[in-house]
Amino acid sequence: MANNNQQNQAKTASGTSIQHVKQQNAQQNQQQYGAEFASETNAQEVRQQNAQSAAQKNQQNR
Repeated sequence: MANNNQQNQAKTASGTSIQHVKQQNAQQNQQQYGAEFASETNAQEVRQQNAQSAAQKNQQNR
């Protein structure tokens, strides 16, 4: 009976598995973040900015 109570606690009143929903939400958030990040990032521009930053650091260290 204790095991049955534990299973019931992990579900909503309608019978939805809370853990399953949390896993789905986490997976969806990861996919959405990855797609959003990739679509908004210009790799060539980032490389150029990194090169400029490195050049400025080298000048300051001289």
